[in-house]
Amino acid sequence: MPKTAKDVVWMGGSLKDLRGFPDEVKQVFGTANYYAQLGGKHPQATPMKGYKGAGVVEIVEDCDGDTYRCVYTVRYADKVYVLHTFQKKSKKGITTPQADIDVVNSRLREVKIREGIKS
Repeated sequence: MPKTAKDVVWMGGSLKDLRGFPDEVKQVFGTANYYAQLGGKHPQATPMKGYKGAGVVEIVEDCDGDTYRCVYTVRYADKVYVLHTFQKKSKKGITTPQADIDVVNSRLREVKIREGIKS
């Protein structure tokens, strides 16, 4: 693990959205992000389906009958980019709603621009 923690960059409204979640959810997501900052992996962290490798990670937490997700990327050496935090409202199984996937994709494009990577 690195000696210093990576910086966390909150994309779009991800931090504002997180602040509205229940305390238990904020605790899990905060711990998961801290693990990522130190180069580790939280036990609940899984690669998000549809993205190659483990560069885009999601944490899923259930609380009081609701499901919350935090999606971040660890593709970059010195930063953890939190791409999207949201309460899953779809009633269609465990599939991530397309609107949320679109947000993740859009913010990933923004990260590539920030990092000077050409697609």
